[in-house]
This record gives sequence, structure tokens and C-alpha cells, in this order.
Amino acid sequence: MMHNSLPAVASARVYVYCGPVDMRRSFDGLMSIVQSEFDRDIFLGDLFVFINKRADRLKALWWDGDGLAIFMKRLESGTFQRPLAKESDRHLAMDRVQLGLLLSGIELSTVRRRKRYQSNHSHSTAAPRDAGS
Repeated sequence: MMHNSLPAVASARVYVYCGPVDMRRSFDGLMSIVQSEFDRDIFLGDLFVFINKRADRLKALWWDGDGLAIFMKRLESGTFQRPLAKESDRHLAMDRVQLGLLLSGIELSTVRRRKRYQSNHSHSTAAPRDAGS
């Protein structure tokens, strides 16, 4: 059931394809890009984001545990900002916050992150212990 697997998308790794993608591509077409360009297994539950040439449409492909899901956003005005990448980069990793900024139209290159605790475990949700405990 889809509703049982939605929390899994919150912990998914997010990858953005750096090149423009024809938005007529659907499940198989986007999955072929994941397999050839990302060198990642779609069935691990990562989220793969694609932006079209005009940067006014975005699709995300995600395996929810028993099927592929595509999410699409079409802007009525404005464009998505592609993350800055080296010419040799085919894709970039980003976190959920950066994805939220991208979807909200926030200029990614001007956003500064303040220092925060980072776990040694990539998927750990445990908070750091207080030194007084």
C-alpha cells in the first residue's frame, strides 16, 4: 500500500540529473536514464529528479517498495534553477532541504547553511546525547 511507504521517501537519497530531459519520458524512459547515467539501482528507494530544457517542468521517479511512482511539477511562471555542477557531472546528490528549496524557487547558489550536528550514520535519526546525561 502506498500510504505505508510514504515515510520511506523522507529518508531517500535524492539525485538530480544535470542534463535536460524530455518530459514525454515516462517510467521506462526515466528508469533507463537512472540505469545508464546514475549507475544506481532504482529499487533501493532513492529519488531521482529530472528537469526539462526550458526548466519549467520537473519529474521525480521513486520506487516505493512495490512499484514506481512519478511526481511532476509544471510551473505556470518562472523556472527551476538547476543545481550548479561541473561540466563532467552527470548527476548530483542533494538532501531533502535542497530539494524543497529547488521546488520552492529559492536560489540555491545564494543559500548558506549554518553549522548543524551531523551524525556519522547517514540514515541515523538519533539525537546527540547531552554531555550532562
